[in-house]
Amino acid sequence: MTTRLYYADSYIREFDATIQEVVNAGERRAVILDQTAFYPTSGGQPFDTGILGEARVVEVVDREDGAVLHVTEGVVGPGPIRGRIDWDRRFEHMQQHTGQHVLSAAFARVCHTRTESFHLGAVSSTIDLAREVSSPEIAAAELQANGIVWEDRPVIVRFVDESEASNLPLRREPKRAGTLRIVEIEAFDLSACGGTHVSRTGAIGNIAVSSSERFRGGSRIEFRCGVRALHGYRALRDGLSAAARLLSTAPEEVPAAVERTQAESKLARHRIKDLQEQLAGHQAAALAARGANVDGVMHVVEPLDGWDMVGLKTIATTIVARPGHVAVLVGSGPPASVVAARASDVKVDAAAIVRAVTARFGGKGGGRPELAQGGGLDAAAGDVVQFVRAELSREIKR
Repeated sequence: MTTRLYYADSYIREFDATIQEVVNAGERRAVILDQTAFYPTSGGQPFDTGILGEARVVEVVDREDGAVLHVTEGVVGPGPIRGRIDWDRRFEHMQQHTGQHVLSAAFARVCHTRTESFHLGAVSSTIDLAREVSSPEIAAAELQANGIVWEDRPVIVRFVDESEASNLPLRREPKRAGTLRIVEIEAFDLSACGGTHVSRTGAIGNIAVSSSERFRGGSRIEFRCGVRALHGYRALRDGLSAAARLLSTAPEEVPAAVERTQAESKLARHRIKDLQEQLAGHQAAALAARGANVDGVMHVVEPLDGWDMVGLKTIATTIVARPGHVAVLVGSGPPASVVAARASDVKVDAAAIVRAVTARFGGKGGGRPELAQGGGLDAAAGDVVQFVRAELSREIKR
């Protein structure tokens, strides 16, 4: 069993130890020390990284027998060794974990709901609450939690046996028996926890709830503390400032400006659609007028620039509203696209034409005998048009 120095002092950055064993950790090598300040992944908190001797510690694993495995990049020999924690990562985790204790206790006091689980992620952390909470409840809990941070209350760590623990007003029932490590936030929270924590709540910095969502009948609360809250604020500030510049408005007026822009965009889209339909009608008439008569069937096979698939279909179906017409229109892309359509009195199979085109030029397509489409063609529009004209001639003669 490895002695865990962080249990007594989470602020230890460097320590001396002796390598007891070198073991396999999957396909990698790991060492077991007689004592360590490296925290292994446990209780929703990720592992520490750092240096052992000259080797980089890239993962720390808590083994069932109580040993801590230090997975390293590089060879670590037997005997005495000095370890150094990546302090920036450790302190960030301490802020988030202690902040979680404060925030969970605030939700318990303000909303009378318990925290079911905690996850400390790479960018933000989450707690899952037993019931769904409202926005006003979240705001009230967040405010109370930050009040505890600003009061800079002491965070006390001590060890108790089972009998003593049974008489303590712990926020959650302990998940393990035997001696328990108790983390107390003075006159606010009492929890059994093996994680790393700051020594006073002021070191948390602040606690900012960034989002909430329904989750398994309760609420999942995403939050950031300290340095992460600062990074989150900077990202929001920079994003809002950029949006304000693009919209030529003040930051506080961005929501109203976005709403205005969306309304204007919706009107513009409707107007564009109307104009496209009018233009499609004129385009269809022009194309139909120069179609080729093959055995009594008018073939309209043309490349068209600047039209998306919806536009091509509109033009093609407008053309084949005329009896005796077949229309195959090819969008220039890249990649090229194709729409085939026929009038109801013509026996040409539009889907068969599209299948032949995709078989020749790649891409995917499908549809019905009267209307089909394809896309992703690896060819110039002119080559597709030439191929389709030949294919249509064969189809008519059959």
